Amino acid sequence: MYTPQAFREDRLETLHALIAAHPLAILMTAGADGLNANLIPFTIATNRGEKGTLRAHLAKANDQIQALRESTEALVIFQGPESYITPSWYASKAEHGRVVPTWNYVANDPKQSSRQNALRHF
Repeated sequence: MYTPQAFREDRLETLHALIAAHPLAILMTAGADGLNANLIPFTIATNRGEKGTLRAHLAKANDQIQALRESTEALVIFQGPESYITPSWYASKAEHGRVVPTWNYVANDPKQSSRQNALRHF
């Protein structure tokens, strides 16, 4: 995910807090049938692994399970609060008018292998 240095967040406790507060994430995989994305609720085990361990449950009938078996990586995207920022909020607009709209958001895309305890059957 493109993140300019000025907006980068690397504190693990802050990233874990985002996951805990907004646990519904997009799980993306690429398998033999192409890309697959699902909204999946996750939990974070902060005391397992170097950066914590994500846990989720997928239904046995979910085709994404096969993609997880075939691949060593998956992308999980957590999104927090977000909002449109209008140019009229910038004081500099009155001075020179050279401002553009933007969108403020909070997001986290932790990097983890999908094979780390990912396919245990309960």
